[in-house]
Amino acid sequence: MATLQPIHNIPEICAQHGITDVVLSPGSRSAPLTIAFARHPELRVRVVPDERAAAFIGLGLAQAQRRPVALVCTSGTAGVNYAPAVAEAFFQQIPLVVFTADRPPEWIDQLDGQTIRQTNLYGRHAKAAFELPVDFTHADARWQATRLVNEAINIAQEFPAGPVQVNVPLREPFYPKAGEEIQYESVKISREVAGVPQLPAGELNVLRRQLGQTKRVLIVAGQHPTDEPLLLALRRLATAYQIPVVGDLIANVHQPVGPDFDVRTAPLGKQDVFMAVPEQGLREALRPELLITYGQSLISKALKNYLRDFAPQQHWHVQPAGPVADTFRSLTRIIRMEPAAFFESILVPEALDPGSIPGATTAAQAPGSNPPPGTTPAANTRLTWQGPGSARGEAAAPKDAYTTPWQRANGWATDFLREFITQPNQPFNEFTAIYRALQLVPNGAALHLANSMAVRYANILGLPAGSTVEVFANRGTSGIDGCNSTAVGAALAQPERPVVLLTGDVAFFYDRNGFWHNYPTPNLRVILINNHAGGIFRLIDGPRQQPELEEFFETRQALTAENTARDFGLRYFIATSFAELDKVLPVFFAPSSKGNAAVLEITTDSASNAAFFEQYRAAVRTSFF
Repeated sequence: MATLQPIHNIPEICAQHGITDVVLSPGSRSAPLTIAFARHPELRVRVVPDERAAAFIGLGLAQAQRRPVALVCTSGTAGVNYAPAVAEAFFQQIPLVVFTADRPPEWIDQLDGQTIRQTNLYGRHAKAAFELPVDFTHADARWQATRLVNEAINIAQEFPAGPVQVNVPLREPFYPKAGEEIQYESVKISREVAGVPQLPAGELNVLRRQLGQTKRVLIVAGQHPTDEPLLLALRRLATAYQIPVVGDLIANVHQPVGPDFDVRTAPLGKQDVFMAVPEQGLREALRPELLITYGQSLISKALKNYLRDFAPQQHWHVQPAGPVADTFRSLTRIIRMEPAAFFESILVPEALDPGSIPGATTAAQAPGSNPPPGTTPAANTRLTWQGPGSARGEAAAPKDAYTTPWQRANGWATDFLREFITQPNQPFNEFTAIYRALQLVPNGAALHLANSMAVRYANILGLPAGSTVEVFANRGTSGIDGCNSTAVGAALAQPERPVVLLTGDVAFFYDRNGFWHNYPTPNLRVILINNHAGGIFRLIDGPRQQPELEEFFETRQALTAENTARDFGLRYFIATSFAELDKVLPVFFAPSSKGNAAVLEITTDSASNAAFFEQYRAAVRTSFF
């Protein structure tokens, strides 16, 4: 038996578990892993030199494919460079199996080259960490190695999914001799079969009763991939019980589902606009008695602060397993079910007939339904909150009385935004430029939003009604360090699908090595908003009032993307005015016969952007009663 046979078996174990993609960074200590993965006939192995970019590309692959991806690196600081993506994968619940080659234990802390303390390298930001044996002469060690790799892959996939480290100490020699073939043995595979959590009938009936007896119920969706069964169950429940559903863009509740989908009854997404209104009557009208949440993080700080200040009497969070955060300081019940299954099971059959619910109407008939754009009060119209659903509403008002203020506020915000953003004679600015770009993102595309202002702007502006774009963002840790690379991974995972990255200059230039690889991504489009600074610091209170703003907060830089595009073979477009932008966008989004990705650089001025955004915020505050 070959000395390193258990190492050579690792790719076979991965393949048997359904792993198809491996992202590898070159190195010497990792040679046995590299050769074994590279020669396996069932694995797609991609080489990315920069380990930080490689790990985020792996994250993007796993996120798009919804299955684990393996990462392989050499010893020393190579594995440390995986850390940002590992942390993001942990908090975003994305399965990565991280193989870190290492020196043998006797040489740790002995001043040997490329040697650091790699055991449990990622600490509490990995679901688990395993250490393979360094010697395989005994059969028990070979059995242990196979068992640990199986266990690592199972743990990475079980809910909540996440990253797992497998540290692989290796002694020399580890290169095969010239012409020597390696063999993949028949390996033992241990698979975990996931069960489906269900509530006891008695507990389910208690929840059904509470739901039916509570008039002010609100559902808030956290970050979640598109899930059609979940959206259908949500739509049925919300329609039957007249429950407003609110979600950020990354919750993907905007997706149209069902044959009778009506955009007027879709979940609400303009909370960042109407939650900025300083109107106490509105805030009282929106206060829930029962809050039901699912999914991960929220972008909207305004919604988070509102739900903390106007806390519900009850807060249910639906999640099948794992730790649960008390984001709104009001958590009263954790429901261990898949959200789709819960929303379907709590809906009693008679509730599907709106006439059986006292005071209920169908969502399309509800007096607060959001009518088509243009029929709600205009942006310069003051809106009052009286009648059903207002703070002065009767205690015995029907359930649609609570839906009314949410729908009216969302409808007002939709019309307000459209009128404000399309006003004539405005200076060229990134807020309006992003709005115009989002209108043309192809249906069915994967839209990746970089952190800092890109994701915030997009969450305010939203997508066109009925859009089938799926939205992604690295909101596990909300860092800028791997935004390019994650989008590249998505483009590699689904080459037939348009992948659009909306990013700012600091995030883009910080992660340029995400393009440093040899794999075509003709489906990738990068919209770069370059204001030559970290413009977010001019938009938030605190840093924008400080004399140190420009030098110490803004990250002033004079770079453009033209050289980056040339270096990595990307098609390059630029827009410095609305006329140029409107002309270039259709060409930019169109499929290319040249077969390479494209970058559209939208160049704006940071001070002008801040001034225009402040006009927007002032208009929100003064256009509402």
